[in-house]
Amino acid sequence: MMDMTTLNQLKTGDVGRVIKVGGGHGIRQKLFLRGLFEGSSVRVISSSGPVTVEVDRNVVCIGRGMAQKIMVHKA
Repeated sequence: MMDMTTLNQLKTGDVGRVIKVGGGHGIRQKLFLRGLFEGSSVRVISSSGPVTVEVDRNVVCIGRGMAQKIMVHKA
C-alpha cells in the first residue's frame, strides 16, 4: 500500500511518484520543464531548507511552499 503525502514531508532518501502538482499555471509550467509533473518519479536528496529532488537524472530544488503543493505517493 502506498502512502499519499506532500513532497515537503518526504525525508532524505525517500522515493515517490507525483500524483498532482498544485499552484498557478506559471509554476506548474516551470516544474514541468524541469521534469516534475504527474507521473514523475522523484527521489529526495535533501529535505532541509529547499527540497532537493532527483527527477529523471536531474537535480531540482523546490521551495518548501511549492513542495507543499506537490502531492506524491510514497513508494
